[in-house]
Amino acid sequence: MSSASPMRAYLSIGEVLAELRPEFSDITISKIRFLETEGLVEPQRTPSGYRKFTHADVERLRYVLSAQRDQYLPLKVIRDHLAAMDRGLEPPQVAGAAPRAPVSVVNADGFPAAESFGRDPSELRLSRGELIDAAGLDEDLLQALESYGLIRPRRDGGYFDGDALVVAKTAAEMSAFGIEPRHLRSFKAASDREVGLIEQIVTPMSRQRGPDSAARAVEAARELAALSVRLHAALIKSQLDPDLRG
Repeated sequence: MSSASPMRAYLSIGEVLAELRPEFSDITISKIRFLETEGLVEPQRTPSGYRKFTHADVERLRYVLSAQRDQYLPLKVIRDHLAAMDRGLEPPQVAGAAPRAPVSVVNADGFPAAESFGRDPSELRLSRGELIDAAGLDEDLLQALESYGLIRPRRDGGYFDGDALVVAKTAAEMSAFGIEPRHLRSFKAASDREVGLIEQIVTPMSRQRGPDSAARAVEAARELAALSVRLHAALIKSQLDPDLRG
């Protein structure tokens, strides 16, 4: 059981110490302050200067302490791992390995996962090389996907998100059947039309008065997107089933 109430949004440095001590008996307040000085955790401050740690800060400290104790990693390597984790990558399980994109970006049924590694796939940020490695494609295929507008990097830093990873991974798997990016233009055109229809529905909702109008519009857009995927899959399946061809 946690020594601090799970309903608390913030913990003091003493409460963080109590959280971590059962697992790390040699942890001290001085060690927590040292890790903060090294930039491995950045707690907020109250107006009077007291540290305010979130539960995410505690998990971050737990990762740092575990990596030091179990893998004997230096702080520089741990810092690099944390920077990769901040981009949504999964930390390496063994020393010497590199962080990798989460495998749960795509569900077992092939649909994009609602969440990946505890976060929305749109928050994943992959470099070009990381996207190529994670999706199992090459530079030529990625360039072709970009040229047809199927994939594009984010505007904030040029990274690729989880949705781009799903598209790239799917396109790479379809290429094994001889399907090239130019053949996927019809998918892009269909999705553009579906997005236009959804926007016609949710835009008026977002402009309504009320503090939750924007949130309701976002939720409606997500539900309509999921329904569109289901309908699209059902229509294709029904037309491919010999018993339903008539």
